[in-house]
Amino acid sequence: MIQVMERPDSANRLAKNDVVAALARQFRESSATVLTEYRGLSVSQLKTLRRSLGSDTSYAVTKNTLAKLAAREAGLTELAELLVGPTAIAFVGGDPVDAAKGLRNFTKENPALVIKGGVLDGKPLSVAEINKLADLESREVLLAKLAGAMKANLSNAAALFQAPLAQFARLAAALQDKKAATEQ
Repeated sequence: MIQVMERPDSANRLAKNDVVAALARQFRESSATVLTEYRGLSVSQLKTLRRSLGSDTSYAVTKNTLAKLAAREAGLTELAELLVGPTAIAFVGGDPVDAAKGLRNFTKENPALVIKGGVLDGKPLSVAEINKLADLESREVLLAKLAGAMKANLSNAAALFQAPLAQFARLAAALQDKKAATEQ
């Protein structure tokens, strides 16, 4: 009886295909993706970084070849040039501003972390653009400011619409006073 042996690489190839598919799904589902170089960081520093990014952001160390395949599959071919050296990817599910702030603040304390670039809503981001994104206020703060501005504009509009009525009332009162004065 002849026994057919499976090639040992086939299981490994299937596992790599699963990793590529999972990475491609993360690239597609993330509102933003930031690539970093983590050379020189300890495991505890990477753990601190993951916590500082928040619950909506996952931070994963990946093999560049698998990440390149996944990026190509997700339609993000511009990331290929950034996938050199030891690379970790921050997949942002929530507010990209919070994640950019977390990365920038971490790099201030740990200069070994280098931000390479990223993608926001399918458009490539440079390091400078990621830093500009980090300078923005969070979505909640911006929405609160917008609501305050809208409320102030509505108050101004109400006062503007009410002004002619008030002027008419003052004019009517003045005419009535004048009529009363002339009658006396």
